[in-house]
Amino acid sequence: MIISCPHCSKGNRVPAERLNQSPVCGACQQDLLALPINATAANFSELTTQTAIPVIVDFWAPWCGPCKMFGPTFQASAIAHANKVLFIKVNTEAEQGLGAQMNIRSIPTLAGFKGGKEVHRVSGALPPSQLEQFINQLR
Repeated sequence: MIISCPHCSKGNRVPAERLNQSPVCGACQQDLLALPINATAANFSELTTQTAIPVIVDFWAPWCGPCKMFGPTFQASAIAHANKVLFIKVNTEAEQGLGAQMNIRSIPTLAGFKGGKEVHRVSGALPPSQLEQFINQLR
């Protein structure tokens, strides 16, 4: 799969089975999983079904106030759990088909995946302590 580096935006080809091996960007040598990955309809399925580590997806939109407020919390958690949990963001404004496919009715919505299957979902911006509880349910 191709993952855009969250630091320099360069595309990196990373086999799904190597996502739990702390992949680094070929261009800037930064950790590819230290910040949330922006997913699209093209790579969403692969990111959520072919990884050995738990996955948390933040469905959001740029015009959504609560989404903007939750963004730094989500990013801080991604940094704290780098290479243990895969953090993904899906812009439902840009990926409307994916939002419909995943039955997203309100934003922000967090979906947790384990073993390729959605196992937990919650709507609304979570404070750090509740986000930590959400993460612990996936382990």
